[in-house]
Amino acid sequence: MVSVGVIGCGHWGPNHIRVFSQLANSRVVMCADLDEARLKAVKAMYPTLETTTDYHVLLARPDIDAVCIAAPTKYHYQFTKEALAAGKHVLCEKPLAMTAAECVDLGAFAEKCGKTLMVGHVFVFNSAIRWVKEYIDSGELGRIYYAHSERTNLGPFRYDVNAMWDLAPHDVSIFDYLLGGEAVGAAARGLKCLGNKLEDLSFATLDYPDGRLVNVHVSWADPRKVRQITIVGEKKMIVWDDLDALGPVKLYDKHVERTTKFYESYGEFQLLSREGSIMIPKISAQEPLKAQGQYFIDCLEQGRPPLLADARKAASVVRSLDAIQRSMDQMGALVRI
Repeated sequence: MVSVGVIGCGHWGPNHIRVFSQLANSRVVMCADLDEARLKAVKAMYPTLETTTDYHVLLARPDIDAVCIAAPTKYHYQFTKEALAAGKHVLCEKPLAMTAAECVDLGAFAEKCGKTLMVGHVFVFNSAIRWVKEYIDSGELGRIYYAHSERTNLGPFRYDVNAMWDLAPHDVSIFDYLLGGEAVGAAARGLKCLGNKLEDLSFATLDYPDGRLVNVHVSWADPRKVRQITIVGEKKMIVWDDLDALGPVKLYDKHVERTTKFYESYGEFQLLSREGSIMIPKISAQEPLKAQGQYFIDCLEQGRPPLLADARKAASVVRSLDAIQRSMDQMGALVRI
């Protein structure tokens, strides 16, 4: 049984408390937050849970094996390093830190301390995304031409990071996972349309190796909640829609063929679209956050590294986010990674 402490009981922290309380091989001992009203609300749901407004009290507890950090992004690096120094394993929400260098430093420090460090890239534990990954790896799509994602809603608004740093880590981590590598360049524009000092929306284009192009659109200022990814391949195409009640994945048997029919000159060709059926695969439903929590606990108990979401993966995502931000600051200039 792994004993867990949770730092941060705002928007996402209570979900971690619920998950680690429900897993068979973990229990939540204590949570910490500066807001006493939040602690009171959590205490009402989990009467045996101890609470504190000082996270140092939590880190000093010898009976706590692991710490889950769900505090504001600007504290991720500091809290993670203190937790590792206190001898705790750590699961930290995304992004792990605000710079890739800090992510690398935390990874090296965790190794020095002999502790497990994992970042909350929760969508790599989404069963539909994992199905898409297996399908891409099978070669059925053929060469991937490009992909694009949309992650929008009206709110919720944050004041510690902009919409890109809040939402894009999900999509960047998904594309790194699906494409099996890291972006090599970024060009992006953002807009502060709600009067906030931070960008409320962003359009970012990422260059991946082998000429693959990816576009990421995130926004707090859209009328609809959208969580969608489209992947266009040489042979087939895939749409992942996290909110589609019929099924999260649609596989389109569509592609474009080159033909020299109707042409007499050598080398001339015509592009023809080939229309096929649409398949909705049956994918077992599982809460990604619970799958992530179980993976973290399993890594601790089995003594294996969390390769799906380790500090190296975290640094890769943050490098892309940093390049997107620098491009936004330069009005869309291409930034090499």
